[in-house]
Amino acid sequence: MTPFFKTSASQTSVGRRSLLVSAAFVALAGHGQAQAQAQIDQPAPAFSVTGADGKTVTLDSLKGKTVVLEWTNHDCPYVKKHYGSGNIPSLQKEAAAKGVVWLQVISSAPGQQGHVDGPTALKLNEQRGAAPAQTLLDPTGQMGKAYGAQTSPHLFIINPQGQLVYKGGIDSIATAKVEDIAKAEPYVKVALTELAAGKKVSQASTRPYGCSIKYAS
Repeated sequence: MTPFFKTSASQTSVGRRSLLVSAAFVALAGHGQAQAQAQIDQPAPAFSVTGADGKTVTLDSLKGKTVVLEWTNHDCPYVKKHYGSGNIPSLQKEAAAKGVVWLQVISSAPGQQGHVDGPTALKLNEQRGAAPAQTLLDPTGQMGKAYGAQTSPHLFIINPQGQLVYKGGIDSIATAKVEDIAKAEPYVKVALTELAAGKKVSQASTRPYGCSIKYAS
């Protein structure tokens, strides 16, 4: 019996390619879901990370406090801009005076730019006049990837209820020029001020800028 429809070799090949493309899209979608980043107004990803002083810091232990997470890399020109000018150290000190817990996070993998051990991290902060509550060492990148941290600096703010209320850049001008700090909209400073006043953060998600985080490959 003659079949109603006969598939040619070329049609079969096209069909196989279509299936492969579809499968690829499904795989990418699944990967994207697995790597979902921290979301605004949702509980911030939990963490338990060793600090530069050897003590373990957990998000649970900070419940009831406003927490700032600052991803950093001391060799990055954008980080040098904000530390050399005194901008980030000033923000850290202002935050501490208001009871805010400011945590630096270093997610550079061993052998990559920005990777340091605990004593070196503490020495760098002393030299720069920095005043974070603690510096967290994340050489595996587990914490950084949980938050979707992309650059140094990249900042996140968690409210006292443990929800993420800000993620993005430190300010609005994405350059390594110190003179641009005064002209920029200070996103993080504004967010902390609004949060302290009991207001919703007006710009909860902005574009981060800086050096890409040197995660382990």
